[in-house]
Amino acid sequence: MSNILLTIDVEDWFQVENFKPWIAYSTWSSRELRVEKKTHQLLDLLDSLKSVHPGNKLPKATFFILGWIAEHIPDLVKEIHNRGHEVASHGYSHKRCDRQPLLELKADLQASKKILEDIISARVYGYRAPNFSINNKVLQVIEECGYKYDSSYNSFGLHGRYGHLTLPQSNGKSIAVNITKDFHEIPVSNLKIGKTIIPLGGGGYFRLMPFMLFKYGVKKILQKDNAYIFYMHPWEIDPEQPRVDEAYPTYKFRHYINLDKTAARLSALIKSFKSCSFVTCSEYINLIRE
Repeated sequence: MSNILLTIDVEDWFQVENFKPWIAYSTWSSRELRVEKKTHQLLDLLDSLKSVHPGNKLPKATFFILGWIAEHIPDLVKEIHNRGHEVASHGYSHKRCDRQPLLELKADLQASKKILEDIISARVYGYRAPNFSINNKVLQVIEECGYKYDSSYNSFGLHGRYGHLTLPQSNGKSIAVNITKDFHEIPVSNLKIGKTIIPLGGGGYFRLMPFMLFKYGVKKILQKDNAYIFYMHPWEIDPEQPRVDEAYPTYKFRHYINLDKTAARLSALIKSFKSCSFVTCSEYINLIRE
């Protein structure tokens, strides 16, 4: 059976990289928090899809949560955990990893991990870098901070913020790459046709691309890799969020395109692959180790 790894980067509308020139970190506490309601909507959507899967099995997801969000809404973290999903770290303040001094990055990684673990009274194993801002030095620090896997590498090279990793050769049996004995990288899924990378991991590409074309691409990835990893954010199902009118037109287009269609598309995507097993990132790593 093929595995699908649904991943949710839990951050709010005012914390995204595209709006940082116009929304200072110092103003975050005065902004309208909408992430709790929208994350609950995603949790309810996943609950509602139990019936379409064999044995009424819950489609599980991994939620990469900002430490800032966890401190302000700890009950949301508990709710995610109590509903059977995986709690993982998205760092504390959504700073790009590749632009932080390594000691500052280490403090961020350790703080966000501890905040989440204290809330759920359980280990946190996974991390995702904001904006996929990864490199090999950052990856080493992530492992040093006690994480068991990272899911930050996006191979689509035409996005200026995405980092690059030099990874060991995969054995071809899984999408996860064994970095050291107890540490894995789980790259975001893209479709490779010849030397061309087509971004099919989710996010804005999921909202922009025609749904049938996106679904076809996912089928091709599953045929090749027997697994697929998808990402999105709670603000992507929030068409009524406050508008940042002063942002560049290209940033606004990428952020706001088809927000009113994302929830329905996500539901349709999960239903389209109901024969697959929807597992968390940690569960997937345990599966490939068996």
